[in-house]
Parts: sequence; structure tokens; C-alpha cells
Amino acid sequence: MNTPIREWPQALKCLISTFLFVLTIGVTIGLIYVERTTSARPEYITEHYRGSETFDEFDIPEKYPKTINDLLLTTHTHVIAFSIIFVILGGLTFFSSVLKGRIKTFLMIEPLVSSCITFTSIWGIRFISPHFGIVTMISGILMYISFYVIIAALLIEAIPRRS
Repeated sequence: MNTPIREWPQALKCLISTFLFVLTIGVTIGLIYVERTTSARPEYITEHYRGSETFDEFDIPEKYPKTINDLLLTTHTHVIAFSIIFVILGGLTFFSSVLKGRIKTFLMIEPLVSSCITFTSIWGIRFISPHFGIVTMISGILMYISFYVIIAALLIEAIPRRS
């Protein structure tokens, strides 16, 4: 039950490697979108969800506050998609011989926790305090660092080698 990935059949390692490459492309495109819409800075993340400041009733905001429906849609799609992604990656990480001990356990669980914090904190930005933008950014950074570390470790082990 605990056969390391490096000992799996070549065809299965090829499938996993291809999946990891395609998944990385999709996640990276998502990060590019976040950077383009928020400049990856807490104040712009806050503006993205709370809307632009207006100084009088005649000002037209550059960005409008996200509605509850917008937040529900964003939270729903991302939490479901990220939980599926990170359960698959966590399951694969379990079989990794590159990652070991507490680091392995941390990387199997951390992205799931960070995704919950990230998508809960956007509600905090919108309805409680703009300071939740910092929470969103920190949890998002931790989630994506974990993602890329997991991908690298799995690819080291899964990329089929010529004998």
C-alpha cells in the first residue's frame, strides 16, 4: 500500500507527470489573473472586493464592491476546485519518497487549510475590515508555495527516466 512513486509502473508515472504539468499550467494562469486584477498587493486585493473609494456622491468608482452573489460564486468554485486539487496532490504526496516526516504531513494538509483561510478572508475584506487583505495575501502565498513545492517533489519522482 505504501509503494513509493519511483517504483510505480512507467505508464502511471507518465500519466501523473502529465497531470502535474497540466495542473501547474492551469494554476499558474490563475495566479497570473490574480496578479493582473489585484497587482498582488493587499491594498488592491482589498479594492477588488470592497470596491474603489469614492469621495463624493458624484464619483464613479473604478471597481464596485463585490456582491454577496459574486462572493458566493467565487468561494463556491474555488473551495470545491482547490479541495479536489489538494486532496489529489495530498494523496500523491503520501506516496512520495522525496518528502518525509512532518514536512510531508504539513504539505498534505496545509494547502487545504490555506484555501479555507484565503476564501474566508475575502468575506472579511468585504464585510469586516480591509486588513483581511493581508490575511488573504499571506494565506494565498503559503498555499501557492506549498503547491509548487509539492509539484516539484512529485515531478522529481514521477518523471519517467530512461533506463
